Amino acid sequence: MNQNLSNQVSETANGRIKAFELSLDLNGKRGVKGPLSAGVDLGTAYIVTAVVDADRNPVAGALTRSRSSVREGLVFDYIGAVNILRRQVKDLLESGYSIKSAGVTYPPGTTGANARACVNILEAAELEVVGMMDEPSAASRALEITDGAVVDVGGGTTGISILENGEVIYSADEATGGVHVDLVLSGNYKIDTHEAEKLKRDTTRQMEIIHLIRPVFEKMGSIVRRHLKGFPSVRTIYLVGGTSCFPGIAQVMQDQTGLEVVQPYNPLLVTPLGIALACFDEQLSSKSMRPSGKTD
Repeated sequence: MNQNLSNQVSETANGRIKAFELSLDLNGKRGVKGPLSAGVDLGTAYIVTAVVDADRNPVAGALTRSRSSVREGLVFDYIGAVNILRRQVKDLLESGYSIKSAGVTYPPGTTGANARACVNILEAAELEVVGMMDEPSAASRALEITDGAVVDVGGGTTGISILENGEVIYSADEATGGVHVDLVLSGNYKIDTHEAEKLKRDTTRQMEIIHLIRPVFEKMGSIVRRHLKGFPSVRTIYLVGGTSCFPGIAQVMQDQTGLEVVQPYNPLLVTPLGIALACFDEQLSSKSMRPSGKTD
């Protein structure tokens, strides 16, 4: 591996992500201080809810496969997403974590109508929506960064946002993600996409299939390179999103862009944790918690 490739973020940030991962089991209530803050990430492949306490410590969470609910950053199955979120809230309540409100993320470049759809899903799950934030900005909160490019490689899209002094100065979202990896594997092995997705997550076979899906990762890297072309000040890329968990994608991204690539612990969990932290930090009312477009 290229020695310039970094697999580390701050110890504090990685520690919180690890703690969030452990909290997903909901086995026994952990020590909780003060009121709780929650964040929901409505992804193509997963719907994830994160809960933090007044010390900004992750104390609970829920993660559910959601392939049919959201596609390419757009709400596709509204009822399916609502039902998943309702089950998550029910499980959290029954485990002793009383959440009545939450913040929600939306993909970069999302129109007001789809941002409103994300709000509607939370409200239908009987959660008060107390904040909204684009996914890369939420990720930056969890990673504790203020500058660089956040690249969110999810199930349906690759989102690119450029941060400068803590503000997003450019964002884009393109339809290339984990489902495209599934399509390649499906075609090669003559299996359906659900089986292909299972194959992709099988850690015992990932080295076998990397040569098949590397071109998809290279395309993602070329997309990122194109969007960063006009921003020479960007020196570092931070990889988040479920597809960023696949071994080797960080090296491909570095090869394609020539930039340092930082890959946090379990990139899938970064964005939902970030929106929960943002809701707490901004007391759910900061201007940065509002979408750029109108939602009504």
